[in-house]
Amino acid sequence: MSFIGRSRELALLNRALERSASGGRANRPGRAMLIRGRRRVGKSRLVEEFIDRAGVPALFFTASAQPDRETDLALFTEAAAASDLPGAELFRDQTPRSWDAALRLLATALADDRPNVIVLDELPYLLANDPGLEGTLQKVFDRELSRRPVLLLCIGSDLAMMEALNEYGRPFHQRATELVIPPLSPADVADMLALPAAEALDAYLVTGGLPLILDEWPRGVTVTDYLTDAVGDPTSALLVSAERALAAEFPVEVQARQVLTAIGAGERTFARIGRAAGGLPQASLNRSLRLLTTKRIVEAMVPLSTRPSRDTRYTVADSYLRFWLAFLGTHIAEIERGRGDLVLDRITASWTTWRGRAIEPVVRESLRRLPPDVLPEGTRVVGGYWTRTNDPEIDIVGADREPVAQAITVVGSVKWLEQRPFDLRDVARLMRHRAQLPGATDTTPLIAVSRNGAGVTPIEGVQVLGPDDLLSAWVERG
Repeated sequence: MSFIGRSRELALLNRALERSASGGRANRPGRAMLIRGRRRVGKSRLVEEFIDRAGVPALFFTASAQPDRETDLALFTEAAAASDLPGAELFRDQTPRSWDAALRLLATALADDRPNVIVLDELPYLLANDPGLEGTLQKVFDRELSRRPVLLLCIGSDLAMMEALNEYGRPFHQRATELVIPPLSPADVADMLALPAAEALDAYLVTGGLPLILDEWPRGVTVTDYLTDAVGDPTSALLVSAERALAAEFPVEVQARQVLTAIGAGERTFARIGRAAGGLPQASLNRSLRLLTTKRIVEAMVPLSTRPSRDTRYTVADSYLRFWLAFLGTHIAEIERGRGDLVLDRITASWTTWRGRAIEPVVRESLRRLPPDVLPEGTRVVGGYWTRTNDPEIDIVGADREPVAQAITVVGSVKWLEQRPFDLRDVARLMRHRAQLPGATDTTPLIAVSRNGAGVTPIEGVQVLGPDDLLSAWVERG
């Protein structure tokens, strides 16, 4: 598998490794890092690449999902014995009965004259089987590992749990730095697939930047050609990645899966989600939505303006999962019996409409990442605005803060169509909507984001951005 991007993350890992080799303060060179990111974004692959490039002694242990502490310890001992740590042979004649014993033995197996890397992958599985491990890890790190030239990397896909490990009052508080691994960016997708900006953004909407899916996408192939092949293969990463991730996240949470499916089908409001999920009671729906938002699988949004609003809408946070839920998840059986053509027909019929809405969160995130001189001064957040009746519904609202702004800095629209560019009719509609936005005035700047630009002549008073502008926001700057 080719390795694309991640220069920032590799640099941060290398810097941490250098610090573990330099001695640190008070003769405590050991460093720890908590690495989190969505499932299948390439966290483990990144760390493997880092270790290969670093060329230092390392132990890479991946926990199983088996609910058994003894199994975890046995697998850890086996991995340590097979590692290239100088003292790996110490584990060949030992059977540690506790994590305290296993981690203390690990400390004696490290090299003293050069840095070591220790990886605990899928840490949330270990903590679920042994809640006391969190305190044990803190104790052994303080007394043993921090005194040695070691970089301890703890990896997890449960975003909320991994983030909580470093909070005040938890055993590991302030002992580790944090590294969030996002999916590959739209710019990475463009580089990896050798596609122009507009088509690269299409590919990003389908794959969500997941490396496993992108690795199966031939260079230079458009989304239509890729999908024609992928939806006919029941073993393709496009088909199986979401189901595996959801099975790991919700092994017994049937209602949460029902709610997620309803949101993925396009329902956004509390009432409509509840009805689409089979008429769930309010308490059950609240519980499922709370679980989904805590796990960062669903995002809860409120309108951005100078007026408070409780009109919350829900959307699937990950672009690939949005696509999978909309077109693939409920039709796996058709694909397995050789009727991927039916699935492809549905995608083709709904693609323009689905893409027009799916691109909006990508546009907003791109605008947040643009250099500060591109958007009007004072723009620190970018969101959207709507009312209960969707009159108006505004794609882009820039402001000085959220959720309730003091000043609206820009109002905009997204028109992501193949043929028709943003034109004067769209400007007139956008101006009408601006007049209905609390906090906006008739002098608030306007912005348009169009797949085809603004046509032959610029539109006076409207800043127009196209696919190349959006893609440039994701290019890493030195």
